[in-house]
Amino acid sequence: MVKNNRKTIFGWCMYDWANSAYITTVVAALLPNYFARVIVGEKGVQIGNTTVSATALWGAMASVAAFFVFLCAPILGAISDFSSAKKKFLISFAYTGSVAAVFLYFCGSGDVWMTVLFFLISRIGFVGANVFYDGFLPQIASEDKMDWVSGKGFSYGYVGGGLQFAMALGLVAGHDAIGISTSLAARIGIAMAGVWWAGFTLLTLKHLKESGVSEEIPKQYQSTYKFFAYACIGVTRIQRTLRKVRRFKHLLLFLIAFMIYNDGIQTVISMATIYGTEELGLSATVLMLTLLVTQIIAAGGALLFGRLADRIGTKNAVMLSLVFWSCAVTYGYFLHTATEYFILGASAGIFMGGSQALSRSLYGSMIPEQSSAEFYGFYSVFSKFSAIWGPLAFGAIRQITGTARLSIVSLMVFFIVGLILLWFVDVEKAQAARGKKELLGSIKSMESQ
Repeated sequence: MVKNNRKTIFGWCMYDWANSAYITTVVAALLPNYFARVIVGEKGVQIGNTTVSATALWGAMASVAAFFVFLCAPILGAISDFSSAKKKFLISFAYTGSVAAVFLYFCGSGDVWMTVLFFLISRIGFVGANVFYDGFLPQIASEDKMDWVSGKGFSYGYVGGGLQFAMALGLVAGHDAIGISTSLAARIGIAMAGVWWAGFTLLTLKHLKESGVSEEIPKQYQSTYKFFAYACIGVTRIQRTLRKVRRFKHLLLFLIAFMIYNDGIQTVISMATIYGTEELGLSATVLMLTLLVTQIIAAGGALLFGRLADRIGTKNAVMLSLVFWSCAVTYGYFLHTATEYFILGASAGIFMGGSQALSRSLYGSMIPEQSSAEFYGFYSVFSKFSAIWGPLAFGAIRQITGTARLSIVSLMVFFIVGLILLWFVDVEKAQAARGKKELLGSIKSMESQ
């Protein structure tokens, strides 16, 4: 396949345009609010002899979805590397997820478990498709163009997701003018995101080309069932990379620090809307407008922290962002009004993009270039694992204490512990260790032995 082909790159970028509508409109904005207000309601849901709040149940849903994705990631990664059917898997996961998102339209008051089911399917479809989407990048772009193409995909996603989100926001804000209820407007907005995802994926289906060349499965797995072979390869990769990483304490210490503080960041992102709904009683319009502003500011915030990193160092910039995160969740404990919530969202946007982008680049500076794909795959699994525990803890604290205020301030523990561990990471020693023979050599060559 010819690299740097304009039509192929366009088809690849349009998938980011397509699926960003789901993560922005459904996961972060509309569904948490609708789930708390309508599907579960103020009285909560009865599970056995226990009444569970919407916040606790949403936290459990987010954690379960992250756990499933974590389990599947190594297998999907192996399929992506060794199969010549990346495009088929991408499209299959995309349409499974988008159809499930559209089906959320039919979830009304009391349809708790149907909502849980469709949410989990849509979330797994979203992340599963992204594994294969990311796997196309080295195939469609030359090494010198890879950063540019990756950035182009991100920009397409920001614009596409933002446009669809703005349409949903307008629908919810103007529901009275067109004679529909807020709940119906929310359901339509959710379904629109699923249709947007499915519809624009057609452009990916049309323009994204695949080479059709697959890598050879290691000999010891060639006689087994393919899915089992992919599972073994995926798990073996993670185990062997972990054994290599353990020999280099500063790289391992960074990964542990990242896993902890990223859990706090992911929890804020996934629980902010339902916190504003159930604890603060804010309207859907206020919540969605705040999220839209947060996203816009986050784009500039990422650039700001990038420049800051040039001046004070990447590690110091990440640590500064964690101080800001600690202050943000502390401020969140004292929130009461829509204005205060808006201020918090706008402030979070400044350091939200920077903390995650700089963490990825800091990790990249400490791993061997010859094995970057292998180690970034490991980083991806770590990232998915870190999204499990925070939402679960958030929901559990809300359920036990009866208030989500204690849940949000408790997230400060993730940021403080992560900050302390990151403080002890010696980046220079970690970078010096990159040349050691033990850290070099890809997992694939090990598997073929």
